[in-house]
Amino acid sequence: MSKKRRIRNDGTPKREKLADMFSARPFEGFADEVEWIALRELVPAASTPLTLTPQLIEEFGDRPVTLATVLPMAWPAMTKPDGRIFLGLQRHVQSGHASRDLAVALIRALQTTPGSPVSVPGHAGVGPVLQDLIVDGPLDITLHDGFDFWLDEDAGDDANVKASLERANASIYPTVRLAAAKAAYWCRVPDRGHVRWVLPDDEDAALGALARLAASGDLLLGEGTKFAGMFRAHGRLVPVWDIPRDPEAADWEAPLESFAKRYADALADSSPLDAAARRSRQGLVGRQLTLR
Repeated sequence: MSKKRRIRNDGTPKREKLADMFSARPFEGFADEVEWIALRELVPAASTPLTLTPQLIEEFGDRPVTLATVLPMAWPAMTKPDGRIFLGLQRHVQSGHASRDLAVALIRALQTTPGSPVSVPGHAGVGPVLQDLIVDGPLDITLHDGFDFWLDEDAGDDANVKASLERANASIYPTVRLAAAKAAYWCRVPDRGHVRWVLPDDEDAALGALARLAASGDLLLGEGTKFAGMFRAHGRLVPVWDIPRDPEAADWEAPLESFAKRYADALADSSPLDAAARRSRQGLVGRQLTLR
């Protein structure tokens, strides 16, 4: 007979975990790990529902939880008077482990009276990660043109929230989720467009595949495009292409699909890198940034 897992008053379960246990890949274990990374690092305004584990539902009730890229004033979490919880993904990481901080915010929100501000400690300490607290599965992502989903139509939301909403809406750039590859997004900034793709593969293997493509001249998405570089985010590589500003997102589905096939072929090549690919690899590494 399994033992029931209870949450202590301070938000720490009896089965503790060190906060840095998965810090290099805080979203490891999620079926949609790359989409979690994309929502945290690439997407300005999006939301997706989350489902609490049966243990948490038994303890706190079946309260609806929505993961949002950003919350008002970068709050870690907020609760609505009807019991709904919003969990903020893009926030300053307190512990060095994004999933641990999300878990603390969720637990504190569950412990908070609906409609009241959620108080989250400055240091997460030890305890569960979010993977312990929600049912895993593919994310049902909705992209938004603005952050109006923060507000309730029939509620008198705080004036500070509305002011934060206006500021946040002003910062949004058009973003579209591409179908050609999971966790690939098109966006348009004032003077150009970008395609960014969170690669699902081991960093070394992904880097080797990109190096092969760079050496063979197959790294671009087409005429007028430029490989801007890549960054490391939560244990995965994210290549970025500069693209012409005017074409819409749909125009980049076919070029990305073609690149994804070339990338898959390069990834499957287990032969040692030749001299040209090794030089390309060094060049790619030199243009690489790390996001935490």
